[in-house]
Amino acid sequence: MKIRRARLADAATIADYNARMAWETERRRLELKRVTRGARALIQDKAKGFYFVAEVDGKIAGQLLITFEWSDWRNGNFWWIQSVYVAPEFRERGVFRALYAHVHKLAKSRRDVCGLRLYVEHENGRAQKAYARLGMKEAHYRIFETDFVFK
Repeated sequence: MKIRRARLADAATIADYNARMAWETERRRLELKRVTRGARALIQDKAKGFYFVAEVDGKIAGQLLITFEWSDWRNGNFWWIQSVYVAPEFRERGVFRALYAHVHKLAKSRRDVCGLRLYVEHENGRAQKAYARLGMKEAHYRIFETDFVFK
């Protein structure tokens, strides 16, 4: 398995995986053109964040996205893990574990990163167990939002 940063050529696969993840976790249908534009925009602008993909035999087996949140309390960035998806044929094969280990090691090596965070659907017990096995702990926060796209 090879972990690498996503390239522009990966945008269609990333968008497809994002749409699959939204359906699997929230039963939400995403507009593929919009999601593809979003993936391309992020890959082209490192200030927005970056994707990592896991490749197995040249196929993208899984992905995750890192975005940033500045913490004035810590004088550093939290890296938010988002858009996690592992293709069904690669599940239970350590793909997410490898992606997480890569991100964890990279984040720990940087002085400007103060931690890793992610959010997960309340009903997604499988993912919550996976995150706990990696040593992540449930935070004391709930997320509130005003969404201008999905109303």
